[in-house]
Amino acid sequence: MDHSKTKVMSNGNGGLHHHHLHNQSSTPHRLLRGGKFPYVNKLSAREMISLTAICDTFLPSMDISGTGDESLATFYATSASMAGTPESLGGFLSGRLEHPAISLLRVGLWFLSTWYGTFVMCGFASLSSHFPYFQSFPQLPLRTREKILQSWFFSYFSLLSMFSKCMKYLTLRIFFSQVDENNYNPSWKALGYCGPDPDFTNQTQEEEASATEEELFGPLCKALVDLQNPKQVLLQTFQKAGFPVSVPINLRRTILSPQPPCLTISCDAVVVGSGAGGGVVAGVLAKAGYKVLVLEKGDYMARRNLSLLEGPSADQMYESGGLLASDNLSALFLAGSTVGGGSAINWSASFRTPAHVTTEWCSEHGLQLFGTKAYDHALDVVCERMGVQQDVVNEGFNSAVLRRGCLELGYPVNNVPRNSPPDHSCGWCHLGCKDGKKKGTQETWLIDLLQSGNGLILPRSNALKILHKKDEGGKKVATGVVFEFKNGREIKETYIVESKVTVVACGALMTPSLLRRSGLKNANIGKHLHIHPTVMAWGYFPETSSEWPAEMKSYNSGIMTAMSTVVANSDTSGYGAVIQTPALHPGMFSVVMPWISAFDIKQRMSRFSRTVHLFELARDKGSGWVGNYPKSLTYSLDAVDEENLQWGLEKMLRILAAAGAEEIGTHHQTGMKLRVKDAAPEEFERFVKEASTMKLKDLLTPVSSAHQMGSCRMGVDPKRSAVNERGETWEVKGLFVADTSVFPTALGINPMVTAQAIAFCTAQSILEVLQKKVKGD
Repeated sequence: MDHSKTKVMSNGNGGLHHHHLHNQSSTPHRLLRGGKFPYVNKLSAREMISLTAICDTFLPSMDISGTGDESLATFYATSASMAGTPESLGGFLSGRLEHPAISLLRVGLWFLSTWYGTFVMCGFASLSSHFPYFQSFPQLPLRTREKILQSWFFSYFSLLSMFSKCMKYLTLRIFFSQVDENNYNPSWKALGYCGPDPDFTNQTQEEEASATEEELFGPLCKALVDLQNPKQVLLQTFQKAGFPVSVPINLRRTILSPQPPCLTISCDAVVVGSGAGGGVVAGVLAKAGYKVLVLEKGDYMARRNLSLLEGPSADQMYESGGLLASDNLSALFLAGSTVGGGSAINWSASFRTPAHVTTEWCSEHGLQLFGTKAYDHALDVVCERMGVQQDVVNEGFNSAVLRRGCLELGYPVNNVPRNSPPDHSCGWCHLGCKDGKKKGTQETWLIDLLQSGNGLILPRSNALKILHKKDEGGKKVATGVVFEFKNGREIKETYIVESKVTVVACGALMTPSLLRRSGLKNANIGKHLHIHPTVMAWGYFPETSSEWPAEMKSYNSGIMTAMSTVVANSDTSGYGAVIQTPALHPGMFSVVMPWISAFDIKQRMSRFSRTVHLFELARDKGSGWVGNYPKSLTYSLDAVDEENLQWGLEKMLRILAAAGAEEIGTHHQTGMKLRVKDAAPEEFERFVKEASTMKLKDLLTPVSSAHQMGSCRMGVDPKRSAVNERGETWEVKGLFVADTSVFPTALGINPMVTAQAIAFCTAQSILEVLQKKVKGD
């Protein structure tokens, strides 16, 4: 096919141009826009030659011009290199991703650019039948390269398996989520994907001219401090807000920063993190009259500054750009990194702590808090503040399929309680809530902080170390935080916060590392990490289906409104799994789908909008370890967890079939799938049994996690826990932890309400400490 006739062209930087004008009159945050690569590509020429060959093996150009569908033909004809994917991926590898395997991956790319490295990694498959016999990977024919990649996924050599998985995840994710200057990706039309929510528009220039400051910059605008302002402006800002500020006379560099401290800011409480834990504590303390400073590593993305573009939004609002994985790629992680934390990008599910969990935490872990009226009151308070309800209007495609399949089979199915109104049916809420109806902390507790007049929020501020000293009795006492302010990708200045109380709420992945960097030695810090491992099953419902209208799409309407507890064991231990529905837009959809061949993945992606996914979330007994994050992150499935997930896979496949799916399958690398309506009953049963009993520990089925917890767990004994029942660390007085890392075990359902309730109780304990300190002063 003559590729010059397609509508895809390079913009000179490897990016995209497309003859398409998006219907948004858009003024999103500069970091959420498309049209340019966010990271400088520092890969060598040799590395780029290999990387381009690999990307074009996963996604080559193919000629299907006889189909009569121009958009589909263009999609198949567009290779990864034509779309600029290798250049963008090179930037991620050299300037964005932090993973212990990145250096090995780059070595592998260099090796593949040589004939001898290719022979070592690819074996006899790389040999030619004629001189010079030995070839480098980029010199091999496309079909040979494809066979080599296929073999690597199943290789006994773990490094080759990891290499192929990493390249597949990154290539597909970037190709399907990158956008041009018009916020468009030329593959989307063939996928049946509309891009950003068509009902969402940013301000026009006329609206901007007449808009209030809050409408322009979001409801938290008056609580935010931009630390790139001149020092004199910062001094006035902090002093006007009632935060004493001084310029350190001794400008020695801190242990963890090459920069000398710029300012010292004084407050009653400093809170590191603004999510479901930190946001609650900050709001409660500020409302009680104490001066509170919130440090948030991410940026603030106000409602009207969103773009709802999957690629740029994930890059800026998720930890590691949504490309975070365990050391051996056995688990993929999603965690929020923006003002509001995970509550700003979660899927709205808002469950009270289950009774079997509070009973276990009381009886087996000795934590009497969870059996008290105080904890029940905390649950009531946070649910009311979040507007939790469980009515549903206009159910989305995924949840409707789950509900119908369960009803057909007699499985239990219930509405999901959500922190959004019944008519809130946005399928893009994991990229930020366009209207603020989803009540994350940036719409609730941090608003309380703003309205109290006692708090400030410092975005793009990365905590380096908790400061502490010994009191007269020799006990360590927290005195504040050293943090760095990041201006884009460059660290600009170092600051010190002096406080009476310090609260760490960075999340279960980052809190342990901060505590360890600060000199805490408790052996439980970083251990007992639980992740609610999830696996998925899919069903294809063609647009010609008489049961499901053609206008229903897998990515729009409410993300999660139905769930089934058919394998949850909720009437006993709760160590089972719940079945729910995910938010999968093209980038993440391509990551979890198996890559069998180049043609197969393009065919699967062309069915994107009518492919329904269900996932099961296990209350896991397996655990992991967070070391010096992100350089060390491990997780292992327990045998019981694997059995529960296999049990759930069986149920999900049956649910999809009962709901009328034409084809069903899993994400196992073998690409297992079945045309349901063409299969005899015994063939169906044989497929379900085989697909649901495949091993999950062999890295051939993607296991993902959107909930991490337990890495600084709460307890009554410092030998078995990192913090006490009040949320205070055993080693340092006045240092509290208020996030999901304090969970004694995995929860089994979305942890947002439980995290907020525990944080609310911890805030009451902190108030007692502050009251004593004020009286002491």
